[in-house]
Amino acid sequence: MKIAMLARNADLYSHKRLVEAADARGHSLQVLNTLRCTVNIASHRPTVRYNGEPVNGFDAVIPRIGASITHYGLAVLRQFEMAGVWSLNESVAIGRSRDKLRALQLLSKAGLGLPLTAFAHDPRQTDEVIKAVNGPPVVIKLLEGTQGIGVVLAETMSSAKSVIEAFRGANVNILVQEFIKEAGGMDIRAFVIGGKVVAAIKRTGAPDEFRSNLHRGGSAEVIRITPEERSTAVRAAKRMGLNVCGVDMLRSNHGPVIMEVNSSPGLEGIEKATGKDVAGMIIDFIACNAQAGKTKTKGKG
Repeated sequence: MKIAMLARNADLYSHKRLVEAADARGHSLQVLNTLRCTVNIASHRPTVRYNGEPVNGFDAVIPRIGASITHYGLAVLRQFEMAGVWSLNESVAIGRSRDKLRALQLLSKAGLGLPLTAFAHDPRQTDEVIKAVNGPPVVIKLLEGTQGIGVVLAETMSSAKSVIEAFRGANVNILVQEFIKEAGGMDIRAFVIGGKVVAAIKRTGAPDEFRSNLHRGGSAEVIRITPEERSTAVRAAKRMGLNVCGVDMLRSNHGPVIMEVNSSPGLEGIEKATGKDVAGMIIDFIACNAQAGKTKTKGKG
């Protein structure tokens, strides 16, 4: 099988592991720098070129599109889909997950556990938004943030108002969420492949840090999740339409609440903490499911 991976940095742990896992199984995996791909739009002949040369013959594509280039990356991925190449995660599903507000709205409609969340455009509604999530304290998030960047804990009404007004003054969109104090700076990352949780870790924030992201100095260890947490992760992945994702949850007094569904989850933390060959599981899933033209949306909408 010939597989393409859209990724800007071939040297990242996750990307090297996927290449190794593909090689070990007799597949060919080529890393394509997403920003060096060009889209050629012509009637009935959707094509992608890489470094000026046509890209042909791939059976599947693994999108590892960074948050900072989501718009361009999805345009390239859609072109692969329209050419009939099977995508591990489809462009429409990735777009849903990258829009935090849309993702929360979809998860809410599905009845999944979420922290109280408010969203408003007018800075004059700051008091109303904070009270809607039973704050302070409140967590304030940039809609486009990732890896814990653009996430602020405001512990008082005055600090919450200052942060919200500053963000709005910079004309960026934010969410305001309740602070789940009982989580104690710990969250759960459930790794889902093909509708099954294949591995789970507990991530704990560094001292004096409420964010548990490993990129922010957090630590990871294997954890046994509850049936409710497992079901929540699987249902969240299904609602987003993602074959592979990391579902981040907090343990609240009223059950698991979803913080994020990550469509390009890192492999280093989960593999090292659990000892599982998650990269190999991803390649095996592709080998069993990739079929030409099987992409549901075929790049549409």
